[in-house]
Amino acid sequence: MSKFDEQIIVVPRTTLFDNEKNAFNGFLSKNDEKGNNIFNSLRQYDVKRRGDMEEDPGFKQLISYCLLENQNGEILVYERLSGGGEERLHGQSSIGVGGHMNDVVGADSINEVLRVNAQRELEEEVGLPTEDSQNMEYLGFINDDNNEVGKVHMGVVFKITVNSNDVEAKETDTLRIKWIEKGKIESYDDFETWSALILQDL
Repeated sequence: MSKFDEQIIVVPRTTLFDNEKNAFNGFLSKNDEKGNNIFNSLRQYDVKRRGDMEEDPGFKQLISYCLLENQNGEILVYERLSGGGEERLHGQSSIGVGGHMNDVVGADSINEVLRVNAQRELEEEVGLPTEDSQNMEYLGFINDDNNEVGKVHMGVVFKITVNSNDVEAKETDTLRIKWIEKGKIESYDDFETWSALILQDL
């Protein structure tokens, strides 16, 4: 199946941002009133063909975005190599492991849908089994309407503490990973927009 035929979770922009009343750019904490309202709107998600959504700003594709921190307080940084799927992001570094979300049949809540998708991506991208991602903490959202990729996506941000030895790049043609101290990142220029926005907030 082509990646464009994948059935993904989306939310109409008017629903998500309550006709722009809750629109934001940057990182938005779950504790913010807007963040709470947006989380509650996620229950009204729809499932659509990815290829039809990539250039339709009337919908936001939900993306799981997991920040990994190791036992030494370092964060995982990875570089997207040319083998990766989203050409618009090649060569950029990121601190978020994740991807598009799919419907979870039989899920009891939107919370379960988000977590199952986030855990699946962690296993696929960095080999972290579900039993090692139980301490996943939901932080909030990331949005950036200032570029073509950002206009049609919104990130659901999680943080998870892991043992460095449990993490490896599964797709070595698409990702190269390393651990970096948060305070040692001097420039955000090499980072994709979402990561740069979150790093500035951290």
